[in-house]
Amino acid sequence: MIIGIDASNLRQGGGRTHLIELLKAANPQIDHFKELHVWGSVATLALLPDAVWLKKVHAPMTEGGLIRRTIWQRFVLPRLCTKANCDILFAPGGSVGQRFRPTVTMFRSLLPFEWKELKRYRFSLFTLKQLILRSAQSRSFNSADGVICLNLNASKILDKYGLAKNSRRVIIPHGIGHEFLRAPRRQREFLDFTVKDPARLIYVSNLHLYKHQWIVAKAVSKIRLEGIPITLSMIGPPERGLSLLRKTIKKLDPRGEFLFYLGSMSKEQMIKQYCASDIGVFASSCENMPNILLEKMASGLPLACSNRSPMPEILGNGGIYFDPEDPDDITRSIKELLLSAQLRSEFSAIAFEMAQALSWERCARATFLFFVKVKKECS
Repeated sequence: MIIGIDASNLRQGGGRTHLIELLKAANPQIDHFKELHVWGSVATLALLPDAVWLKKVHAPMTEGGLIRRTIWQRFVLPRLCTKANCDILFAPGGSVGQRFRPTVTMFRSLLPFEWKELKRYRFSLFTLKQLILRSAQSRSFNSADGVICLNLNASKILDKYGLAKNSRRVIIPHGIGHEFLRAPRRQREFLDFTVKDPARLIYVSNLHLYKHQWIVAKAVSKIRLEGIPITLSMIGPPERGLSLLRKTIKKLDPRGEFLFYLGSMSKEQMIKQYCASDIGVFASSCENMPNILLEKMASGLPLACSNRSPMPEILGNGGIYFDPEDPDDITRSIKELLLSAQLRSEFSAIAFEMAQALSWERCARATFLFFVKVKKECS
């Protein structure tokens, strides 16, 4: 096969990570392809691996806004695919131009389909963009020849809205990079946590409103008021929740003793932070396939995690769960982990074992096998 890949709307985060790792793990002999043609922005293409079979093509119109990218997808990309003799087009960003067949897309962004979560942003340009994205992706799911879901919960949401009824569908979770794998460490006893050497919690994620960092900060502050030595480090790009988090930190920890927002970090820096932490926290209420949760699982950390789908599907019995919008429930879950070294040891071992099964090589094999199936059935 010759495969075309539309990377025009992979601007940051999990979408880029998925494509980068997928191409690193790709193997033309095993995965039944001859060439891969990837169209995208300069920034995205620069991150992709180099290979003889990988043709990275800059598409200038993808550097523009949503309207320019949409025009490019609909009218220019089909001609480029035909010229490159592509047998199939893969659109991992979720939107397709609908003029080239066969096409496979992915259900990646859950937020446009979660009304409760969108209401947090009120009437804003961001909300409008999400609604436009919902309309575009709904059309794409209905017209695509194949749709990749990242988990069972995503597939159920498609069913809920009556989408992708006539499309072939498969569930292929993301993988986790080998560099994150760290065997669980010996857990410190509760009495080992001291003022000089406190229990260190880490929460890595962008600061969107549905990530609830400020609620986790409130929970940690409650534990701190009980005399338990504990700190919370929050890492991730600033988004619309930054102002709320800063206000919360200023109110609860004006002297900067136990609540720390450290901003964005490189992968290498984050791995060091994971290794220096005692407990991982993940408090999002709107996710599809949270790479950050996989990273924490692979890092051998005991986890306190949001009980919203799909987190229980991913983490299983490998952590303790809480309501991400209830600071008292978050407090309860963290304290349970703090008080029991045995519980932390058991959870970290289970989570680490589950993470080891989620490799990017496995993801690549399943993805390219699905391309072969779709092409064969559409011939």
